[in-house]
Amino acid sequence: MLKIALDGPSGAGKSTLAKEIAKRLGITYLDTGALYRTVGLAAKLQGVDPADADQVGKMLSVITVRVELENGSQVVYLDGEPVGDRIRTPEMSMYASRVSAIPAVRAFLLDTQRDFARRNPVIMDGRDIGTVILPDADVKFYVTVDPTERARRRLNELLAKGIETTLDEVLADMKARDLADSTRAVAPAVKAPDAIELDNTGDFDETVERALSIIRERTK
Repeated sequence: MLKIALDGPSGAGKSTLAKEIAKRLGITYLDTGALYRTVGLAAKLQGVDPADADQVGKMLSVITVRVELENGSQVVYLDGEPVGDRIRTPEMSMYASRVSAIPAVRAFLLDTQRDFARRNPVIMDGRDIGTVILPDADVKFYVTVDPTERARRRLNELLAKGIETTLDEVLADMKARDLADSTRAVAPAVKAPDAIELDNTGDFDETVERALSIIRERTK
């Protein structure tokens, strides 16, 4: 089964890029970050401190998280209910960062992700796909984007969803998230030694074509 890992910081366009690559290659896209955001949402809904490992660990024993492919799109369910855009806010970004630093959370989701990759040709995007989730991936990418451009893209996404915020707030949130993700003790968000850096600042179609060329070269 073809396995492609696509890592990088938040707002780098990983999800959009991964979805397009999946479409072009006819493989399945799995957004692993959505799973951590969903655990973060569960913590918020239950009034659990996302940084408290004991509280979060107890919560994991009473919740269910699953992901399904419906009409070609990924739908994540929390306790049987689709989470929708509730997990796509700046607040849930920080919740996701905090819960993802807890070993029990990563163990809770790890087997689900790996089992999916064993059964399906897949591309996954996140922050530790190439280093932890799929260390045996056929191709690994690390996506980069100019920081201001990253913030501008995320701001437009949030405004389009009716979430009021500013460029400064989004940029500050991204810097805080990057620092938390890259310095955490468990599965820090770092570039895999064998990952290929992919600059996604410019023309999106050109980035896609570069990625496809590399994938075809590596897997022919």
